[in-house]
Amino acid sequence: MSQPQAAPQTSQNPPEMAALLLGAGFALASLILLPAVAQRIGMGSSLTIALRGALMRAANRL
Repeated sequence: MSQPQAAPQTSQNPPEMAALLLGAGFALASLILLPAVAQRIGMGSSLTIALRGALMRAANRL
């Protein structure tokens, strides 16, 4: 008896995974890294909030 052949497996990363990782990176940067760097260099809170908003908008567009 012959056994049924399994479908070939592909090792390609779907584009959704790349977008998800990039979006997660932007979120990490805006929530953790940006405030830490801003505090270190003495950046004002309003500018920090504006940069955080820009990073979050960029993360949502992916």
